[in-house]
Amino acid sequence: MKTIPNLGIGIGLRDVHVEHILTHFPEVDWFEIISENFMQSKRSLQTLEKILDRYTVVQHGVSLSIGSADPLDFTYLKNLKKLALKTKTPWISDHLSWGRLAGAHYHDLLPLPYTQNVIDYVADRARIVQDYLEIPFALENISSYAASKQNEMPEWEFYAAVIEKSGVHMMLDVNNIYVSSRNHGFDPKEYYQNIPLNRVIQMHLAGHTDLGTVVIDSHNCPVRNEVWDLYAEIYAKTDGISTLLEWDTDYVSFEETHKEALKAKEFQKSLATR
Repeated sequence: MKTIPNLGIGIGLRDVHVEHILTHFPEVDWFEIISENFMQSKRSLQTLEKILDRYTVVQHGVSLSIGSADPLDFTYLKNLKKLALKTKTPWISDHLSWGRLAGAHYHDLLPLPYTQNVIDYVADRARIVQDYLEIPFALENISSYAASKQNEMPEWEFYAAVIEKSGVHMMLDVNNIYVSSRNHGFDPKEYYQNIPLNRVIQMHLAGHTDLGTVVIDSHNCPVRNEVWDLYAEIYAKTDGISTLLEWDTDYVSFEETHKEALKAKEFQKSLATR
């Protein structure tokens, strides 16, 4: 199996920061892009080419809808692969979710029923996607706010089974583990202790909004202490995983965003001295 590189600490590339980046070329290990933002627009591609001159870029998608009943969209996959040839992304990720039905696209990441039939269905599709793209493909755990009555197992068992059966990788979102644990009342340690951490290709960190009765994966604030603690626990059990900070609304300056991302380095250093 191809060795997966540890890229260090990255930031999600967002339009609000592009001018600053292209003016100052800050020392950032890598950037993650939302693939769909660069698959059609010539203007966006011109910006991307300037970023690629200086930085490693990793593609992350939001519309594959791996769990939908609709057939896989090979026009989309063809465009995704074409972009990957340009970016030379070391892997591509999307979400373990669904968002399409009968030709309609809901533009949301909806949870799947945790059943053996769905495991078989999604794993087959994920394997096809990875084979078609010809580079490592990873599925991200999502945050959820409701559970299906059809569930036959906890989320972590479902996630692990999809990954192991398909042969693809995990894009592990630590904030999503915490958010879902609060919304569904499970122990986040039980989650990461029961998934194959050797299949994790990258981790996401983000801020969330705690409303007491529900926690929202809002990506609009610094990472909460509980999530940093969880990140440290998980990172310590890996051989070193690329880490990405997401901040997608209520933007702060690039310098503040980068500073928040670099907190991950401090956690990694503290682990090395234990």
